[in-house]
Amino acid sequence: MSVEMKADRITSWHANPSKPEFQLPEGAVDAHCHVFGPMAQFPFSPTAKYIPEDAGPDELFALRDHLGFSRNVIVQASCHGTDNRAMLDAIAKSDGMARGVAVVDPDISDSELRQLHEGGVRGIRFNFLKRLVDNAPKDKFLEVASRLPRGWHVVIYFEADILEEMKDFIGNIPVPIVIDHMGRPDVSQGPGGKEMKAFRKLLDSRSDIWTKVSCPDRLDAAGPPYLNFVASVRPLVEDYPERVLWGTDWPHPNMQSVRPDDGALVDIIPQLAVTNELQRRLLVDNPMALYWDEH
Repeated sequence: MSVEMKADRITSWHANPSKPEFQLPEGAVDAHCHVFGPMAQFPFSPTAKYIPEDAGPDELFALRDHLGFSRNVIVQASCHGTDNRAMLDAIAKSDGMARGVAVVDPDISDSELRQLHEGGVRGIRFNFLKRLVDNAPKDKFLEVASRLPRGWHVVIYFEADILEEMKDFIGNIPVPIVIDHMGRPDVSQGPGGKEMKAFRKLLDSRSDIWTKVSCPDRLDAAGPPYLNFVASVRPLVEDYPERVLWGTDWPHPNMQSVRPDDGALVDIIPQLAVTNELQRRLLVDNPMALYWDEH
C-alpha cells in the first residue's frame, strides 16, 4: 500500500503564530525544527508512522523571520526515513543560515557521509521511540558513529522509561552527544523528581553531552503556561549553561490535537534562561559552537 493511501495527512502546526514579546538576541538559532516534503518532490517513507501535510523551507524560513531567529538546525523527521533530500534541499535554500541532522542507514558509506557534510549536515540522529521507528540497532549505530566526519555529533531521542538501559550505549558513543528534549522526563515531578535526577546523572557522566530544553507542549501535560516545565527545566539551564540548546520543534510532528503557538513557546525562553548571558549561551553561543564551528 502506498504512503498516500496509508493515512490522512496531518496538520500539526499553528496557522497564525503570535509575535513573541521576548526579543531574541542577535544571531539566535532555532536548534530543532523539521521540514515535511513537499511530498510531490520528496515522498515520505513507505514505513512512515504518520503522513503530514507539506511544510517546506519557505514556510520554515518565514516562521524564522516572524519569530526573530537568524538560523535553523533542521533535524530529519522520521516520516522521511533515511531519505534526507528534503532536509538537504532546505539547507541549500537557506543561504548558509541552516545546518542539518540526518538519519542514515548504518551501512552508509564514508563518501556518502562526506556528501552530507558538504550539504550542511553536522550530525546524525538515533531515534528510540518505538511508536516512530521499528528498529534501532545499537551495535550498528555505534559502528557508524565511529566513522562520522570530524566535528559531527550524535543526536539521540528516547523516553525517560528507557534511560537506564540506554546508559551503556550512550557511554560508548565516541563523539559528542545531544539528547532531544531531555529524554522526555515527567516534568510534573518537579526539578527534584526521579526522572530529572536520573537525567542530571547522565549529564554528569560525560562532559560532552548536550541537551535541548525544548518542547513544553509535549512534556507538560498541564498545558500553557507550562509552569511545570519551567520549574523543572530552569535549574537545568542554570546548572549546565554551556550544554543546552533550544528549538521550536516546528512543524510539531504529531501534535495535531494541540498545535502549539510558536510565538508563545518563544516567550517561555526568558523564564528558562533568566539572564542575558544565559539567553545568549542557549540561543547563540552553544548552537553556533556545534553547528557553525567555522565562526
